[in-house]
Amino acid sequence: MRTIIFRTIAPYLTALMVLFSVFVLLRGHNDPGGGFIGGLIAASALAIFGIACGVASVRRAIYFHPMGIAAFGLFLAALAGMLSFFKAQAFMTSQWLIFDLFDVEVALSTPMVFDIGVYLVVVGAIGSIALALEEREID
Repeated sequence: MRTIIFRTIAPYLTALMVLFSVFVLLRGHNDPGGGFIGGLIAASALAIFGIACGVASVRRAIYFHPMGIAAFGLFLAALAGMLSFFKAQAFMTSQWLIFDLFDVEVALSTPMVFDIGVYLVVVGAIGSIALALEEREID
């Protein structure tokens, strides 16, 4: 299904889907969303881009190998849980860092770091599977 319309629209659709996936990721725990759902949306965007423009274009666009992205996400998720050990608390206890940036209070938390890690694991793993399936289909 490599029509001219699909090849023309796919990069814009991919960018829009990745932007929406980041929005869903940042909604976090209070509303529906988070790292897993955001990662699925981003991996779907990569799959759509791969179907339209080819696997080589996707590999050039993401720069890193998808399993490397997944490994870094796993490292981030584990690191978010281990930060509570420094305060002698149980594993995965939330830690918060609140500071002012240009008169705006910014709150960074370990649940957000964990969600970003899950996001990267899902994008890397599902993206790797999708690219492998698309490469196999072309042969």
